[in-house]
Amino acid sequence: MAGRMLHTMIRVGDLDRSVAFYTKLLGMKELRRRDVPDGKYTLVFVGYADENEQAVIELTYNYGVEKYEMGTGFGHLAVGVPDVAAVCEAVRAGGGKVTREAGPVKFGTTIIAFVEDPDGYKIELIQRG
Repeated sequence: MAGRMLHTMIRVGDLDRSVAFYTKLLGMKELRRRDVPDGKYTLVFVGYADENEQAVIELTYNYGVEKYEMGTGFGHLAVGVPDVAAVCEAVRAGGGKVTREAGPVKFGTTIIAFVEDPDGYKIELIQRG
């Protein structure tokens, strides 16, 4: 049986702030949103293409929860972009945090960088032509 990755879910403390980070600074699109008042949460799916084409990120906002503790088991999300340095500049200009500047990966030639979203999730940017 062949499967396919659908999405990665992360919990966020400020939905509007997180949606703005992923859409305005990383260039993703808001694909769909579902508010569930009875469950006291809202889901927003963001990505570069429709979920039928590629994996996306599910941003989950639980009403009234403004902050989460980072787990030690989570590593990072990885996003392929055409120009890592340009994305770093966009993140920085938008008030985001660049934790590793664009440059070659240690012991290799692939250009990478690391940024953090507003909730502190680490995102590896990998240059893809």
